[in-house]
Amino acid sequence: MPQQLLTVLRAALGAHWEFTVDEYHIKVRHPDRGTPYRPPRRPPSWRELLDSLETGFAQDGVPRAACLPLRWGRETELTISAVQALDPFLKGGHPRTYRSGFLPQPVVRFTGQRDATGQLKDGFLTSFVNISRVQRIGTLDEYGAILDGWLTVLSQLGLHARHLRIEGELCSWRRRQVEGITLHFRHLEHTFGDIILLWNNEHPDRMAVDLGSGLERLAWARTQEHWPELIHGSFAGSAPPATLDAIRTATLLVGHGITPAARGAGGITRRVIGSIDRDAARLGVGALVREMYGFWSLVGDLRVPWSEVARIIEEELHL
Repeated sequence: MPQQLLTVLRAALGAHWEFTVDEYHIKVRHPDRGTPYRPPRRPPSWRELLDSLETGFAQDGVPRAACLPLRWGRETELTISAVQALDPFLKGGHPRTYRSGFLPQPVVRFTGQRDATGQLKDGFLTSFVNISRVQRIGTLDEYGAILDGWLTVLSQLGLHARHLRIEGELCSWRRRQVEGITLHFRHLEHTFGDIILLWNNEHPDRMAVDLGSGLERLAWARTQEHWPELIHGSFAGSAPPATLDAIRTATLLVGHGITPAARGAGGITRRVIGSIDRDAARLGVGALVREMYGFWSLVGDLRVPWSEVARIIEEELHL
């Protein structure tokens, strides 16, 4: 598989890329990588960035798919990755997936990297939009074509090949029924996504691709803005970062009808709201909830009005 994959990558990317291979480790860079990068004078809005992604994928013949439900309730209480759309095919052995195509999926994770004080490092959030292309494939050549198509989409966003690097291990990893090979994308110094070749370990002909990034990380790479200002806008600095992150996540959860409870998905909502600094939220959370509600509404309809979301959060905080 490693040598086959290397051959496919060379064929897909062509002679304009430099390949460095050390046993299983691969690094792919553009020969003009020393040219300076100039961020946009006017950073694109979240909607503009999302629309550009949708247009770019559509031009590659990849339609937008509806979001997975945020309440998952299978191996995880919540949806933590768009790759879960491939579970029936990769794990269950069924000739179907939950979704296929371009999938901008809101997710909740508690695995973000943290600094010595316990604060999330720049580039990490508890909740974010997982920008993915998830689909079954029949050959490795399809994998190569998907990678090449992604580079075209990135170029249309202003993330050009000369500032990109592809890096990873050509040896596979294994998690239960699934094996995979992961390559990461970097733009200058920001890692912003990956492409994963996946297959069922008992049926290696059942292959799929999970091409993933984060909407927020793509914006970070494109604009080179300070992370807190990029994510929280004018609210950056108005409360501790952990509180801003928690209100952002609670807005997503409660907006999807996952209200505080003793256990299950509701227990996660209670945990998230419980991490909000009550003193910082003493004057209420409505303004930030309304801002975050507008953001989450870009990728799917929320079931609960923003004013009710704010009321539920404040009631749980006993404000």
